[in-house]
Amino acid sequence: MVKRIVVGAHYGVKDWIAQRATALYMAIYTVIFAIAVLCMPEFSHAAWRELFSGGFMAFTTFLFFLALFYHAWIGVRDIFMDYIKPTGLRLALHLIVAFLLVGYAGWAAQILWRLSA
Repeated sequence: MVKRIVVGAHYGVKDWIAQRATALYMAIYTVIFAIAVLCMPEFSHAAWRELFSGGFMAFTTFLFFLALFYHAWIGVRDIFMDYIKPTGLRLALHLIVAFLLVGYAGWAAQILWRLSA
């Protein structure tokens, strides 16, 4: 009797759906953002602050960045799992990317809330 060795992280369908959902959100947001920018009366700092002052655009933009970072995390993690075989190096790269993405999310929040204040 041959025993099958099961390896891998078993992410599969959940991550496939998550990448499609984040891509869909980013596509919808991009259309909404483009329409909002095209409807701006002028391209000044005051007009940009007005665009983000209502809270809706700042919140949806922050969700866009969260979707972007999660989408990137899934893709980079899968690439690392497929192509970087030394476990220690792969773990180190996972940690570096995770910390960077969390830092970028905090930075995006800081920028958006400063712009909308």
